[in-house]
Parts: sequence; C-alpha cells; structure tokens
Amino acid sequence: FAWSDVCQREVESLLHYKELIPRLEEALGKFSSRDSVEVIQPVRSTVPLQKHNGFLGLMPTYMENDGVLSTKLVCFYNRGAGSTLPSVSATVLLLDPESGHMKAVMDGEAITSMRTAGASEISAKLLMRPGAEVLAILGTGQQALSHYNAFTEMLSFKEVRVWNHRREGAEKFCRSVSGPVTVCGSVEEAVRGADVIVTVTRSTEPVLCGRWVKPGAHVAAVGACRPDWRELDDSLMKEAVVYADSREGAMAESGDVILSGVEVFAELGDVINGIKPAYREKTTVFKSLGMGVEDAVAANLVYEQWKAKAYKL
Repeated sequence: FAWSDVCQREVESLLHYKELIPRLEEALGKFSSRDSVEVIQPVRSTVPLQKHNGFLGLMPTYMENDGVLSTKLVCFYNRGAGSTLPSVSATVLLLDPESGHMKAVMDGEAITSMRTAGASEISAKLLMRPGAEVLAILGTGQQALSHYNAFTEMLSFKEVRVWNHRREGAEKFCRSVSGPVTVCGSVEEAVRGADVIVTVTRSTEPVLCGRWVKPGAHVAAVGACRPDWRELDDSLMKEAVVYADSREGAMAESGDVILSGVEVFAELGDVINGIKPAYREKTTVFKSLGMGVEDAVAANLVYEQWKAKAYKL
C-alpha cells in the first residue's frame, strides 16, 4: 500500500483559503452538532517536554460520514526572546479508515497556520461589526503572517497595524507582506480604535488590556494555549462575550478562560448552526485552541488536490 509524503512547500502550493475556509466552516458546524457519525474528536492530549519548555500534543479525528481519519502530532514551545527555533512544529497523518493504512504524511506547519487563520477569519466574519475598517495584529511570527493573508484576502480593511515586542520583527513582517502595514510602538497604539484584533504572541502573561479595546471590537485570541498562559487581561475577558472553537478545549487548555473564570458563551459551530446568536454589537472574543477536525479537513483537501495534480501528470 503506497502512501505519499507531502512536504511543506507542496502543502502551501495546494492549500488556498477560498477552498479551505468553506470546508472549515462546515466542519466547525459538524463538530458542534456532537453527532458521532459526523465528528469524533477527543480533547487534545499532551505530553510535557519539561527540559525544552514545551509540549507534544496528539490530535486524532475521525469523520465517519466523510471517510476521513487523521491525527496530528504537534510540538509547541515557549521560546525565549531571540530564539531561532520554531515555536510550533507539526506533522499530519492521513489514514484510510477501513484498512488503517497510511494514505499520506504531511508537513503540518502550513496546515496548522492556515487552518488556524481560517478559523479566526470565520470568527471575524461572524462576529465583527459590519463596516469594520481597522485590523490590528499583535505578534509577527508564522501565525501572524497566515492571519494577515487570510484576513486581507477574504475580508476588507482600510488599515492594518502590527506590533511586536521587537520593532525589527515588526519591520521584517511589513517587508514580507504584499500590502501596506503600520508598525506601532506599543500594544495600546496598535489596538486603540481597532475593529478587529488578532493576538498571535508567545506571551505567557496578558499583553492586551480591556481598557484599550473599543466597545464592539472583535478579538481573535490565538496564542496562550496552556492553562497557565495568558494573552488577554481579566477586564477584557469579563467584558466580552466569549466564543471558542471547542468549549471543552477552552475549559481544559485556555489560561485566558480558566484564570479569568469566565464562561464560554458559545462555540463558533453553534453560531454556524443557528443555535446561538452572534453578538456583533458587543465586544467579542474568539478563543482559538485549534482542533483536530480542522487539521483533518485541511489535510484531506491537500490530499484531494495532490491526487488531482498527480493524475494530470
């Protein structure tokens, strides 16, 4: 039984937001329906890598109706300032659910960054106020770049601002993107008056304060994926209506949710399914932890595109 090894560059060439995001939106709705023939996905299990200040996460998913079986192995780290090592390293395995044979092994970096940005874009589409004009991105790593690409490709903003704790990092980010970006000297400067704020930092302590966020803004909080890590302060968490990709995941893994003591109002899938409302007029937070079902649909899309390309050769 032959299987395919799909490298990062090939994944990037085969995965596009216009095809990926509709599949992610459908998958989020299926997950929140809690129908076992649609999605079986346990909460991510983790193994601490104490010596290296990181964790190994295991993220299996089975979509019976769609015939998709996958798992992702992802290592994520709290890197020190100036580290040249990646904060996330991932591999996605796609299997045949009937035989158990391997169909493909894929580099998980592009899949992780693009499906995460895609879910954040869905949150903004559902929860931001109509006519949003200013996007602020806190952080300048791979996730910042993927979020910039997803948000500017799928949504329309008149101004994009970026902040990083190292100004040279922000300036490098500006040179790497295709459109105009304003480099800000502080978090407050970046987020004051912003309609949509994306936090993709390595911080373990709050960097975004509620007093800086204008009423009705939408925040996509992507970093701080451990129970004792934070990006958002208590005032913001308690002021906002909090949504998540997975309620169970947020209650188990999100320091922003756990340490602030707030309740998750709804999953994005609840909004997609029409079960819970989207409070566009209120300040909203989407707490993204990332889910195996997002990796599964992304990997399956890559595999379909790879097969179609191979058959044409």
